[in-house]
Amino acid sequence: QVQLVESGGGLVQAGGSLRLSCAASGIIFSVSAMGWFRQAPGKQRELVATIRSDGNTGYEDSVKGRFTISRDHAKNTVYLQMNSLKPEDTAVYYCNRVAAIARFSWGQGTQVTVSS
Repeated sequence: QVQLVESGGGLVQAGGSLRLSCAASGIIFSVSAMGWFRQAPGKQRELVATIRSDGNTGYEDSVKGRFTISRDHAKNTVYLQMNSLKPEDTAVYYCNRVAAIARFSWGQGTQVTVSS
């Protein structure tokens, strides 16, 4: 059974940084396009960053230039480096496959709170 475990969230002031990690068990990440999603209170979950098996990355406009997604195949882990954080980045962050039809069960997510 695949299990996704997100970690690294916390409370940070605007302008600060955090590095999120997503570790997977029961599946090998390397063949999957993976993404980081976030869900703010009262809003739908949105995809903010993606990384393909070949390393190509993509970002939602609001995080371009501030967030960097990466992966470590040996550790079966995906990361999200978040810099210049803004209050509007406050959300629970999740990782999962990009393709909706192939999604795993969602993990518990990690809370990111950015104070102004």
